Amino acid sequence: MGLEAVVEEIRENGRKEADKIRAESKLDVDQILAASNKKAGEIKLVAEEESAKQSAHLVSQDVSAANLLVKRELLNTQKALLDQVYEATRKDIAALPESFHREAIKKLLTEAKKEIPAGTIYCNARDVAAAKAVIAENPAFAGFRLGNPVNIDGGLLVEGEGAELQIDYSYRTFLAKVWESGLKDASDILFG
Repeated sequence: MGLEAVVEEIRENGRKEADKIRAESKLDVDQILAASNKKAGEIKLVAEEESAKQSAHLVSQDVSAANLLVKRELLNTQKALLDQVYEATRKDIAALPESFHREAIKKLLTEAKKEIPAGTIYCNARDVAAAKAVIAENPAFAGFRLGNPVNIDGGLLVEGEGAELQIDYSYRTFLAKVWESGLKDASDILFG
């Protein structure tokens, strides 16, 4: 065997060894890449699941906040409507004819006399003439005198001698009592 044959055999063995090493390296690289891809897939899946959970949580929070805002706006609107009804009622009562207010003053003064037999009565400017007439026409009310007009919708404020006892028989007081006791029923009727 000549030198060339030996060199050729060594080269051939070297190529075979290099091909074997390349094949083994490629196999190792493929295994490492497969493991890396599997790990990356698992990480991606976990990240997607976590992202979906957080997204669902944020959407849930936003929906809850929006529902709360809508409910608050609805309640504010209902309150505004009820306030309008209250104010309209006050105005309608104030606009009733003088005969109504005169009769109301007579009945209220009769009730007040049970607790305060004599004193000063106060009414709004519109009802001064009616209050004077009621006191003048009925001797049972002789112990009462008319004070300066006050800023009330109607009705009376009655003050005993010495100002120790005062009774509020103003329309606003009566309306507030009726309003408080009937507010839930009115709200249920109006807003279901």
